[in-house]
Amino acid sequence: MNVWQQITLTNLSPARWGDASYAHRLVGLLREWRRSSWLMQQADLIGTLLAIAVFAFAPFVSTTLIGVLLIACAGFWVLLTLSDESGTGLTPIHLLVLLYWGIAVIATAISPVRTDALSGLIKLTLYLLLFVLLAKVLRSPRLRSLLITGYLLTALVVSVGGIRQWFFGAAALATWVDAESTLAGTTRVYSYLGNPNLLAAYLLPASMLSAAAIFAWRGWLPKTLAVVMALVNSACLVLTFSRGGWIGFVIAGFVLMILLVYWYSVYLPRVWRPWAIPIVLGVSTAFVIVSVFSVPQLRDRFLSIFAGREDSSNNFRLNVWAAVQNMIRDRPILGIGPGNEAFNRVYPRYQRAGYTALSAYSVFLEIAVETGFIGLSCFIWLLLVTLNQGWLQLRRLRKFNSREGFWLMAAIATLCGMLAHGLVDTVWYRPQVSTLWWLMVALIASYYMPSRAIVEDQTFEDAEAA
Repeated sequence: MNVWQQITLTNLSPARWGDASYAHRLVGLLREWRRSSWLMQQADLIGTLLAIAVFAFAPFVSTTLIGVLLIACAGFWVLLTLSDESGTGLTPIHLLVLLYWGIAVIATAISPVRTDALSGLIKLTLYLLLFVLLAKVLRSPRLRSLLITGYLLTALVVSVGGIRQWFFGAAALATWVDAESTLAGTTRVYSYLGNPNLLAAYLLPASMLSAAAIFAWRGWLPKTLAVVMALVNSACLVLTFSRGGWIGFVIAGFVLMILLVYWYSVYLPRVWRPWAIPIVLGVSTAFVIVSVFSVPQLRDRFLSIFAGREDSSNNFRLNVWAAVQNMIRDRPILGIGPGNEAFNRVYPRYQRAGYTALSAYSVFLEIAVETGFIGLSCFIWLLLVTLNQGWLQLRRLRKFNSREGFWLMAAIATLCGMLAHGLVDTVWYRPQVSTLWWLMVALIASYYMPSRAIVEDQTFEDAEAA
């Protein structure tokens, strides 16, 4: 076992860990009741419908109602787990999520604003419980497709609302564009979410999943719907004029194309296989450059990324980041505790005059502020384990040419895109987006198969080939 496999827990057996854990022995206490209950025979479907409700209502309702739905999902997961078969569903991803939650608990306990941090811990706990529920129910391909379809239909409604704003106009609810720039009069769509940056983050998973649906769905009618969804979602995302959203969209798109080329490379002549990815990336890059620079509004907005402090949005972020670095320097080990309320209590002590902020405007800086470098290290470890598991399971699905692999590709691409967007913004912490982040992590976790089974599949395949 090499170092990479050790770091990414490739050969770890979570089932053995569960058998040795006292807490995990609670799993299955109500197993006999579940077997005799007609309603609980449909438990996974009920859990999926609860999750669909979260994603269907999220763009249109208050965060309070989203919280109520998350509480319902958390409660149902507890019931589902107590009546589940013992030793099922654990993955290396679950263990890292549990570790990150434990670090957040400690950070809350020693926080200088403990009450505010406790509120953030509760929100984080609800998101993580949504993750474990999703990772369980999405193991069924039928329920996985049902939930993805529910989200995509909701996103289509949101995108249509955004495009309608582009054609008929929409009042800016905040100063989203530098008043002195050439884009001062440009409409930035925000649809039902009230913020263009938030809308861009919300639509990024929809763009990738709808692109994957073109390959995953069977029949011309579903494929046509998927094409319409991909075009409408992508167009609406571009019309948000969110620079962070654009960065995430481009990164996610490139990752998805690379994975698609890898998936279909077995059908290419051997001489063309080494050139497939460079050609696709080159053509895609040229298309993006031509598209951006052929439309003046897109060109000006794109070039403002490199304007430094001359752009008011850039200047604002640079000043916030400087203050946040001082916050991290004062509490580098475990931070100030999770949540925006804890941040809002502590940040004013460090802020520069005139630069009030509700967050760190960078996911990685926010994590370092909340849980210190210990929490940030754990989060990066979680990312490595998740992406490694995604790659391992994608290789396995590719051997069987399973259509389920397209959803996995979209999830991996979306994670990369959301992380790229998160470098310069923290809409990732809004419930409409945070729930989607954990949906992508859960999608990857739902494909998990122990490494021993993957090796057995490979051995069987090699034996047949021989």
